[in-house]
Amino acid sequence: MNKEVKNTFDKYPENARAKLFEIRELVFQIASELGLGEVDETLKWGEPSYSVKTGSPFRIDWKSKSPNNYYLFFNCQIKLVDTFRELYGEKLHFQGNRAKVLCLSTSLPKVMIKSYLMLALTYKQRKGLPLLGM
Repeated sequence: MNKEVKNTFDKYPENARAKLFEIRELVFQIASELGLGEVDETLKWGEPSYSVKTGSPFRIDWKSKSPNNYYLFFNCQIKLVDTFRELYGEKLHFQGNRAKVLCLSTSLPKVMIKSYLMLALTYKQRKGLPLLGM
């Protein structure tokens, strides 16, 4: 983890940091399992950002204005959000067409989040398929 990203994680409250690290671990796990190459971990707009050559970049963050939640932010100009809303809309809370809102007081819905991260990390391979091939 580069120094800027580490500093950002260090600023999060412990409960938020633990949840965001859980998502981060899933990102690296999926990239490894699918042979997607190196994960680029940087800061974009002050938030940890993740991308691979085959995918669409996404960010994770916690906001002090909404201290009970943490977020996954995706490109609002592509089909990721629409696909995920179709697949899991009743089970996850969305904020507009960009953010997935997750609650700090509940367990990370790993199956759903892993599915969505996989779609984001392989987006360029699937973007022409209905519901991104899901």
